[in-house]
Amino acid sequence: MKTTCPYCGVGCGLDAQPDPAAGSREKQRAGERCTAEAGTPGACTAAGPEATGPAGPTDAARWAIAPDPHHPANFGRICSKGAALADTLGADGRLLHPQIRGERASWDRALSLVAEGFMRIAREHGPEAVALYVSGQLLTEDYYVANKLMKGFIGCANIDTNSRLCMASAVAGHRRAFGEDVVPGCYEDFELADLVVLAGSNTAWCHPVLYQRIAEAKARRPQMKVVVIDPRRTATCDIADLHLPIRPGTDVWLFNGLLAYLERTGSADKDFLAAHTSGAAEALATAEETASDLFSLASVCGLDDARLEEFFCLFANTQRVVTAFSQGVNQSSAGTDKVNSIINCHLLTGRIGQPGMGPFSLTGQPNAMGGREVGGMANMLAAHMEIENEAHRRIVQRFWESPCIPHRPGLKAVDLFEAIHAGRVKAIWIMATNPVVSLPDADRAREALACCELVVVSDCAADTDTARLAHVLLPAHAWGEKDGTVTNSERRISRQRAFLPPAGEAMPDWWIVCEVARRMGFGGQFPYRSPHEIFDEHARLSAAENEGTRLFDIGGLAGLTREEYDALEPVQWPVRRPMAGPVRLPESSAARADHSGRATASPCRAIAPTGAARPSYAGTARLFGDGRFMHPDGRARLIATRPRMPAHALDETFPMVLNTGRIRDQWHTMTRTGRSARLSEHIPEPFVDLHGQDALLAGVRPGELARIVTRWGSMIGRARTSGEIARGQVFAPMHWNAVVASEGRVGALVSPAVDPVSGEPELKHTPARVEPFLVDWYGVVVSRRPIGAPAVTWWAAVRIDGGMRYELAGRGAPPDRTQWARHLLGIAGAADEGYLEYFDEGSAVYRAARIAGDRLEACLYVSRRPELPQRRWLASLLTRPIAERDRVALLAGRPLDGAGASAGERDDGPLVCSCFRVSRETITRAIERHALRDAREVGARLRAGTSCGSCLPEIRALLAAAASAD
Repeated sequence: MKTTCPYCGVGCGLDAQPDPAAGSREKQRAGERCTAEAGTPGACTAAGPEATGPAGPTDAARWAIAPDPHHPANFGRICSKGAALADTLGADGRLLHPQIRGERASWDRALSLVAEGFMRIAREHGPEAVALYVSGQLLTEDYYVANKLMKGFIGCANIDTNSRLCMASAVAGHRRAFGEDVVPGCYEDFELADLVVLAGSNTAWCHPVLYQRIAEAKARRPQMKVVVIDPRRTATCDIADLHLPIRPGTDVWLFNGLLAYLERTGSADKDFLAAHTSGAAEALATAEETASDLFSLASVCGLDDARLEEFFCLFANTQRVVTAFSQGVNQSSAGTDKVNSIINCHLLTGRIGQPGMGPFSLTGQPNAMGGREVGGMANMLAAHMEIENEAHRRIVQRFWESPCIPHRPGLKAVDLFEAIHAGRVKAIWIMATNPVVSLPDADRAREALACCELVVVSDCAADTDTARLAHVLLPAHAWGEKDGTVTNSERRISRQRAFLPPAGEAMPDWWIVCEVARRMGFGGQFPYRSPHEIFDEHARLSAAENEGTRLFDIGGLAGLTREEYDALEPVQWPVRRPMAGPVRLPESSAARADHSGRATASPCRAIAPTGAARPSYAGTARLFGDGRFMHPDGRARLIATRPRMPAHALDETFPMVLNTGRIRDQWHTMTRTGRSARLSEHIPEPFVDLHGQDALLAGVRPGELARIVTRWGSMIGRARTSGEIARGQVFAPMHWNAVVASEGRVGALVSPAVDPVSGEPELKHTPARVEPFLVDWYGVVVSRRPIGAPAVTWWAAVRIDGGMRYELAGRGAPPDRTQWARHLLGIAGAADEGYLEYFDEGSAVYRAARIAGDRLEACLYVSRRPELPQRRWLASLLTRPIAERDRVALLAGRPLDGAGASAGERDDGPLVCSCFRVSRETITRAIERHALRDAREVGARLRAGTSCGSCLPEIRALLAAAASAD
């Protein structure tokens, strides 16, 4: 089954194939986890052998996920998260049934309660008192009906999305410059460019497959240059010819300086400017006024002036330039100006719309662009139409046959949750997202939901920070069950096809929305029986009264039959008209859906062409190559961008800049990737990364706990000094939540300041301080079964093969260690023969383990220092029978050496290669033992780095460290 990855905006194609061998191995482990976690026998029946789907027996563990060698986004490449997707399938942890206030309910009762609640509140307080908060994890068809219901029938524009947090500034910048939200280029341009500038993008970790494409192109053409503009020295710098560690918040100064330099050195394309743009004089005047002096500019940006001039010269003298930007640019109170300052440089030089050149927004989520297409943001209408435009409102209202269309934008994400907190919005429906973790000032968002009259959450995960606050929980399809389309960062529409039967009573998001709409009295306008019908309406609306006035036009895909929709090949919009010719069908059809929206058990089969010519559709790789833009006069706009510092300044109390972002192997708030043991081994717990001198001044020791404090909140993580951070800055990842860590929610710290144009939060610059978090002891638990949230001062949980691991820290000593330990491990009653225990009064070292038969059930280690037993060794004991020597080793707290040794077990450190589970120490030993000189030699010996390639920067760093040691 060909489908599309559910992670980042690269939009990689995947092949899902039955893998019975993997299923039989995983089934036992999954069954054990399910029974233990759900507490109910049969809780995982959707993944049992009786479950059937498109290919016969299809429990989740029986599928292998591989990259699609033919998909034009990835051509057979994959990242560590995509490679581990099979680990995340299955029904454990899933929301399986509708719930009302924590009690199981029927679909009819739950849907009726939602419809009646929204109608009553809208009737009593006006439509502005209700809202939807949706997600780039939704498919386009889900997004379409949600937006249609809110704007066309409830009559309010209060629908916004978590995509507001990652790409709203890019949208606003595109609309100001081009007249429409359009990414002009395609991924091929990265391979054709002679200079790739990566601004505010840790591409190696956040868009790994695109990074691989750039790295491979550079290896083929060594003359190709890569410049990385980022305050941190990230893994992306591995291929950089030049790294500019810019001072946070000074991007507009930098690109204004480049604009002024390009004008002074004669690099402007005067003919292009005269024929196809306006606003150049104003933009240049502002650039000259604010950033023309190279030495002053370098000082403002915190850069060496020679390196800054090197970048300017490189850009000026290279015709084929792609400037890719991502969250480091977007997530700012000046994000829209940052985007326009980048676009200005391409418009000034005419480097847009041609092969190998142009500005390029790297989208964060798999369907953030699809949500933009259907108008799933508070300030948009469907099909790239504008909510303030009366003619556009007429088109949409007439097409939908709706009673009303709002004439002004609704509340954007941060403002929406503030309105909930203030009581102005009294009902909120949250779909496929976890705002209590991801929003800035997240504790205030939690307070808002706690006092909201009606909170509805549609999700596939049973336990999230947000779901814990819901009055109504609605179980939605997860990836593998979903059926529809997504659009990636290069405007490419791809099919996400179902290959698994739904877990429990889960239903598609589009079906849930339509059922609520029917109960609100709008059944005639929401008659859809399948996503195919919704997509057809979406395509027809894109072409409605569109005589070239809007670039988003997929009218050429309107009228597809169900079979043609199922067989739809990846295609870039616009797709305006059909052309004669055969259509290539995939090897197997997607799972069918009946009128209820549930996948049926029709078998996968090859679809034989009928012999008759079928329509095929030509997409569009690049836009604006003809110099025609989408403003009414056909010209692009250069926008005068006046630099300004971030919204909140540093001071003596908060003297450091907090930066947030992703890590390599986790995704968003970990509800999916957190289920994979191998993805959790690279970086298993929240951390606080800062410069070594800042750590010394703060009294923070690497390996111990540190707390970041801001005006809005605090979080605790393991301190580290990676060498990636400049002085005065601190980095913490965004992923951890209250389900897997006691105080790891970095969103609780982040300033709620937003860009005045885009409404995007300033997630990259919050004034902060770092201080030690002092504890009396550290501990670790390895358990076959979850133990729940430990009642200790600090904890973090991580999934491992065969069970769970918990990192602990506490203050004070329990009066009875044995009873405390037994309670912590969930062992009730008196001591038994399988319970082993050791305590050293002098060193306050405590060790305990429980063995049942020849299986380790759980073990606990406590010490005053964070140096505790080897985690991978402890985890390995869950996966094999326990011998007598292991009992001794458990009490000793280490694998034994010499006679009776545990088969050469040793602490190999964290994983570097998640695909083949190769550790840091294994690579280091191989480099030393075999005198390995480059990453290819490491791959040949250990396989590390030969699959997704995401670990190659770390492998090269280990090689460099070994070379310098020699």
